Amino acid sequence: MTTVAAYAAPTPKAPLERTTIERRAVGEHDVLIDIKFAGICHSDIHQAHDGWRPGIFPMVPGHEIAGVVSEVGPGVTTFAVGDRVGVGCMVDSCGECANCKDGMEQYCTDGGPVWTYNATGKDGLPTHGGYSEKIVVRQDFVVRIPDALPLDVAAPLLCAGITTYSPLKHWNAGPGKKVAVVGLGGLGHMGVKIAHALGAEVTVLSQSLRKKDDGLRLGADHYYATADEETFGKLAGTFDIILNTVSAGLDFSAYVSLLRRDGAMVNVGLPEESVHLDLKALNGRRRVMTSSNIGGIAETQEMLDFCAEHGLGAEIEVIPADRINEAFERVEAGDVRFRVVIDTATI
Repeated sequence: MTTVAAYAAPTPKAPLERTTIERRAVGEHDVLIDIKFAGICHSDIHQAHDGWRPGIFPMVPGHEIAGVVSEVGPGVTTFAVGDRVGVGCMVDSCGECANCKDGMEQYCTDGGPVWTYNATGKDGLPTHGGYSEKIVVRQDFVVRIPDALPLDVAAPLLCAGITTYSPLKHWNAGPGKKVAVVGLGGLGHMGVKIAHALGAEVTVLSQSLRKKDDGLRLGADHYYATADEETFGKLAGTFDIILNTVSAGLDFSAYVSLLRRDGAMVNVGLPEESVHLDLKALNGRRRVMTSSNIGGIAETQEMLDFCAEHGLGAEIEVIPADRINEAFERVEAGDVRFRVVIDTATI
């Protein structure tokens, strides 16, 4: 066991505090990672506040982890000391169900995947995330960060990148397709970048035009304010894909009306409360309302390689660890452009 410094929420909704946690000894197929940067995801806040499900406390959040390998187990064949690596939302799964064998570990049917934090590992102990100095992860759940991606801008790709890349690829975003991205925050800005790099015509749908210049700079072709009552009439029946990245409740029937025949609205933001949809909005043009949950390990590696090839990193603000609580407040207030990343050397 190794004792490392970390920031944890001691109880639900409590401010995070500096503390120490125990990391397991490096096993035969494990990789020990010196964490360099950890992104702050809105889901960290949801879980630290007990918003999605009852949490396991004290909780060390963080599933956007970038670092360097400092030790490997004797059975590790894919990584060596000094490699630049990342860890996303999962650190294990059953490996035997059909979804795991298909490389979609995020949909593991044998109890679900083991999440990077706020979960119970196969050793029966709570998992702790990336707001810490080090982490031990089985090699099968570690990905390689290409040299072309700086570690700080790569960290958010382990959630924000794969969460938007996976549905855009699945629903065939590319040349000739019109993609709308709802929201231009931590997820949305990566959705715009990736959809543009895939060759789609990209539109941002945001409450106001406040971030219009940013959206166009990041690759959007069009930008509309959803608070403008004319927007939904003007864009009716326009899009092949709507990627909804916000966690707030929406008038989903109104957004579905923006889809073409056989278009899909894919939700990657998860409101804490139930939502309402009038099925008549789907019925008339065989539209689809669906959702997507991160991506498998192989697809996450594919995403990192794609981002490296196209020069895509997250737009970030790096902070010291003692500003984590302030960052949580700013994320909730919408005062971040576009992702906050913790310099874990300050822990």
